[in-house]
Amino acid sequence: MTAFVGELIGTMILITLGCGVVAGANLKKTYSNGSGWIVITFAWGLAVAVGVYTVGQFSGAHLNPAVTLGLAFHGSFPWENVLSYMIAQIMGAIIGGAIVYLHYLPHWKETKDPALKLSAFATAPAIPHFFSNLISEMIGTFILVLGILAIGANTFTDGLNPLIIGLLIVVIGMSLGGTTGYAINPARDLGPRIAHFILPIAGKGGSNWPYAWIPIVGPLLGGAFGGLFYKAIFEGKWTNHLWYVLSVIIVVLLISYFASKPRIASHKKTVAYK
Repeated sequence: MTAFVGELIGTMILITLGCGVVAGANLKKTYSNGSGWIVITFAWGLAVAVGVYTVGQFSGAHLNPAVTLGLAFHGSFPWENVLSYMIAQIMGAIIGGAIVYLHYLPHWKETKDPALKLSAFATAPAIPHFFSNLISEMIGTFILVLGILAIGANTFTDGLNPLIIGLLIVVIGMSLGGTTGYAINPARDLGPRIAHFILPIAGKGGSNWPYAWIPIVGPLLGGAFGGLFYKAIFEGKWTNHLWYVLSVIIVVLLISYFASKPRIASHKKTVAYK
């Protein structure tokens, strides 16, 4: 198996199991309807572990463009493979989203709320606010990449690393995921969102594209900074890339801050009207 196919299959498994648990919790007339946040966070963690166990020997099982970028900035992954890994991850995520659609086929019609249908595919903020939503995704992904590198620096019993990384996903979801649904992975959000957009889902609404850039840009910046931060602080290898990425983060945060103000004003007007 090639690394490209490994990343595609691994991400497909991740999304099938991860988005699958959200669909089971939110769609009507499933036995797991209403199972809640704890079930969702644990299942996502186990989904990551299963994906890593399945294809780790073939590709290293990044399953996440932000992880790929973070490892490239850290210096533990070759830059020439970054684009092909990201393409494979997004393709696998689209396929995973399609599998979830087929698995829950009769339940889409039974679920009247379009937002619940979209939630099975893509993340959405609890409170829409570009600036804070972006920060949430950056922090979560920073912790993810930092944790992955720290876990890799330790010696575990053979085969235990994927399970530890799965637990890292669980704790990120429980502690930091309540604000945006913790995409912390551009492929995890973009791929299924594309699937939602193109699939004939009964009674679906829009795919919320105005928000879609947040779970792409936030994780990429957080992951890049995580890899460079670990390299500088934990390994004592400072590079100019750290300051470049930090500068980009500041600029993007400033743009998102000013972009959030009209949305807040619009939201207040809507609430007042109601």
